[in-house]
Amino acid sequence: MEQGTRVRRHLCGIRTGWTDAAEARAAVSDIVAGIGGDSAGESRIAHLVAFFSPDYDVDVLNAALGEGFPGASVSGCTMSGGISPAGGLDRGLVVIAFPERGFRIVSTVLDAIDHLDVERTATAVRALRRTLEETGRAREPGGRFAISLIDGLANAEETVVSAIAWALDGIPLVGGSSGDDLTFRETVVLHAGRIHRKAAALLIVESDYPTQIFKSDNFEPTSTKFVVTASDDERRTVHELNAEPAAREYAMAVGLDPERLSPMSFAAYPLAVKVGGEYFCRSIRRMNADGSLSFFCAIGEGVVLTLAQPCDIVAATRAELNRLDTALGGVDLVIGFECVLRRLDAQSRQARQGIADLYRRYNVVGFETYGEQYRSMHLNQTFTGIAIGKTAIDKATVGAPAVERTGAG
Repeated sequence: MEQGTRVRRHLCGIRTGWTDAAEARAAVSDIVAGIGGDSAGESRIAHLVAFFSPDYDVDVLNAALGEGFPGASVSGCTMSGGISPAGGLDRGLVVIAFPERGFRIVSTVLDAIDHLDVERTATAVRALRRTLEETGRAREPGGRFAISLIDGLANAEETVVSAIAWALDGIPLVGGSSGDDLTFRETVVLHAGRIHRKAAALLIVESDYPTQIFKSDNFEPTSTKFVVTASDDERRTVHELNAEPAAREYAMAVGLDPERLSPMSFAAYPLAVKVGGEYFCRSIRRMNADGSLSFFCAIGEGVVLTLAQPCDIVAATRAELNRLDTALGGVDLVIGFECVLRRLDAQSRQARQGIADLYRRYNVVGFETYGEQYRSMHLNQTFTGIAIGKTAIDKATVGAPAVERTGAG
């Protein structure tokens, strides 16, 4: 993508910015200079969402965000790459600044998600939802959505997403799992000035603008099936497929040498599971020394996995963004969460420029993830997000101040 710092001001009042600066404090300074805190004629920033490179000093970044955007609450996480209208960001900082006018946001953090207390989590989410209901205005469902940012190395997304979605009581949820450039060493989540590990940040947003959540994938099932005959569900590791060593059985089915399996191989030959008549991707994270396969999702014994074949990623993404544009009467911007394996697949098929052109057209900002959330599901190799329309639902109410609340789960 083009080097340096870029900023966009959207019709709904949201400001977005991105930079490829190598150092954390310099990156924040670039964004502050571009976005500003209280620029003339612009509503004050109420909530800042930040996605950032794992090689940044997170303590420096966290402090700089607090200093650069005083009075704004901050949520965020590490990424495996950024998404911007200028193209993919291999490293750097991506920021989404929600203004006071037109948006009401409440947020919380859920700690110790690797030992999640489901009832306590649901109680915290319900309390957050009530706070929004008490401070906001009754809105048609299209004006509300929730965003989850979950530690991608906690191996807990299925339980977390299920508990959150249950307690949201119909408010649609999307989000992404934090990444660290496929090193699988450390991912973090930011919330309200603190750094969290094994945690999830949750935002519930009420908007004066029409919104729709979505998911898009680019694979279709084949007739090749695998039955998981030995696995460690907690560690997301499959030891056997069809009663054979997992890596060898998978490699034989796709015509590859087991010794040469790589993230690019897994992106090119995804696996899917059928749930409620629909297929959802279950991506392989890595091959282990003992011939087992580690996944980005929990995989239990007895699960039937279907080998999938990729379709045209540009055509599939274009179709979904076009649909959203029609449904919303024009898309102002898209907050997107895209699996890092989709980027690898697009890259291997020389399709990355086509995707970048679409993201430029529809103002897509977000990050590349270790997994995506959509309603009550944790997914892989998928593009999920929220599309925000250009025209307020009720122009008479635009301009009322936001009420920002934070809490701890």
